[in-house]
Amino acid sequence: MRITETFMKGLHLLEPNVHDDDRGEFWRSFCAEELSLAGLSFQVCQSNVSVNRAAWTLRGLHRQRPPSDEAKILTVIMGSAHVVILDLRSGSDSRLRHEAIQIASGDRRSILVPSGCATGFLTMEPNTVVHYQMGDHFQPELYEGYRFDDPAFGIDWPSEPAVVSQRDATYPFFDLD
Repeated sequence: MRITETFMKGLHLLEPNVHDDDRGEFWRSFCAEELSLAGLSFQVCQSNVSVNRAAWTLRGLHRQRPPSDEAKILTVIMGSAHVVILDLRSGSDSRLRHEAIQIASGDRRSILVPSGCATGFLTMEPNTVVHYQMGDHFQPELYEGYRFDDPAFGIDWPSEPAVVSQRDATYPFFDLD
């Protein structure tokens, strides 16, 4: 597995070694030992799957606030998505900055998102399926969301969302104070 850190400390792209033969492909989507060898620790507490029927479906921006240690690994297993990671970690050099990464099932990449960051994605095609491996259990009392179109974040989405939940569309704007 090739592990590459982005400008945002703790945010990594995970690219598997693909074994291809007459039967098809085989690749490892998660390996605690390989992450450990790269100095990263991740324990899977639960896995979630998001099935998105329409292109331009938006989910997010969501996170669990501290004391949750909700790091996550996102993998698109069908379709493609424009994934945005927003750094909300106190004391981070990239606080309130974001990284946008487009991933598709065909490129086999995953994104390791550090705890304290909010994530959201916009599907780029119908029937996009996203698999999340979560580093903490869901704790509704720590769950929070942020507006995908908040000018404080300056996120340039590739399209206006065609489908967005009422909850995601009506989160309050971020208070910069």
